[in-house]
Amino acid sequence: MPVKVALEVGGSVEDAHELRQWLRGEPEVRQSVLPLVPASPAPGSMGSSATVIELLLQPGGLTVTLAAGVVAWLQTRRGGQTVTISRPDGTEIVVASQSVRGLTPESSGKLALEVARALDESSRRDREAGISEP
Repeated sequence: MPVKVALEVGGSVEDAHELRQWLRGEPEVRQSVLPLVPASPAPGSMGSSATVIELLLQPGGLTVTLAAGVVAWLQTRRGGQTVTISRPDGTEIVVASQSVRGLTPESSGKLALEVARALDESSRRDREAGISEP
């Protein structure tokens, strides 16, 4: 059963559009990228300028490709963008451009694997607990 993963891009709406286009350029991820949706505002706030990119991933599938795409995109950013990767179970992984900018290709790959493992671990725990995705 596919897992819905949300990417919230801190920064401008244009940043979210650029990341979405970047991910759609990855042949393995392209079909998983859903249309952009505005982020829900936090309770008590006047609204949100963030945009959410949703993807439907097959279990054990594209998490490494997704994580590598996010890390690579953030490395191209000049400002201080963040991408929060969220799962329906509440798992959130935040990757910031400041923390990836100076990474070597090897270190970037290791970070992508760590992010993917965190996403996969959450998915594995859900399956073991009998929790299904919406």
